[in-house]
Amino acid sequence: MSDARPGRYIAHERLVAPSRARPELWRLLVGLTIVGVVGILLNFLLFGLVAGLGSVEWAQGLLTGASPVALLVLLASFGFITLGVSIAAKRLQHRTLSSICGPWREGIGQFWNVFKALLIVGIVVAILPPYGMGATLTQNLALSTWLLFLPFSLFAVLIQTSAEEVLFRGYIQQSLAARFRSPVIWLGVPSILFAAGHYAPGAAGDNALLVAVWSGMFGLMAADLTARSGTLGPAIALHLFNNMVALLFVSLPDGLSGLALYLLPYDMSDTGALRQWLYVDFAVMIVSWLTARVALRR
Repeated sequence: MSDARPGRYIAHERLVAPSRARPELWRLLVGLTIVGVVGILLNFLLFGLVAGLGSVEWAQGLLTGASPVALLVLLASFGFITLGVSIAAKRLQHRTLSSICGPWREGIGQFWNVFKALLIVGIVVAILPPYGMGATLTQNLALSTWLLFLPFSLFAVLIQTSAEEVLFRGYIQQSLAARFRSPVIWLGVPSILFAAGHYAPGAAGDNALLVAVWSGMFGLMAADLTARSGTLGPAIALHLFNNMVALLFVSLPDGLSGLALYLLPYDMSDTGALRQWLYVDFAVMIVSWLTARVALRR
């Protein structure tokens, strides 16, 4: 059966090709089960070990990333997802993690081009008239402490974001593209799954659906960058930039705030205040995506 791809997504074929010999959906479903089992078992062992070495309060804080060390451990544990994907792809599709990520040298070059462009956008946004909307930031970590942790923080966020990209824009997207010709499916389904993973009504309250929609749009834009570039580099750069701002610079106080320099004065369930920030985030996300696309053309 011939496989037609839109011209703008021709580069995606080199990521999909290794999966074409084994495109059955059952392989993807079994593979996702393997990823889940590996992640759950290794996280259970990790958190069991950490809990045994510390207090109950420390173990509970680890799950919420309430302290710098706790959040570092939590973010680093996402590496288990990458390991699970590597095992599943090798066993079920006879392909390597490298084939999921794309050519390393080209991917790294694309990553840096996009990331540098996003940093420029971030600096410009930071010096524009303030978007505080009445919110006064509070200091979370002393600047000296934040700078001490910063190299480790960046590496931990890179582990977390690259793991999610390897799973969603890598393994799932490419497996679906090997089976279905329509980009609506192989761009849309991973983005919907990504959104579902961020739907948390217990924490976000009335904002839960909006947060999920934001995540789905982010996933769709990251998927588009992957299909255009033929590597995971640009999507990882976009994801790293976004999470770096949200986890290391200005964070919400009710979770994953251990490494942030500043905290917002409201939590995730504060419908009115957070919704204003989400609308700004929507705009910044679209600008970031367009910036990444321009950077890829250089």
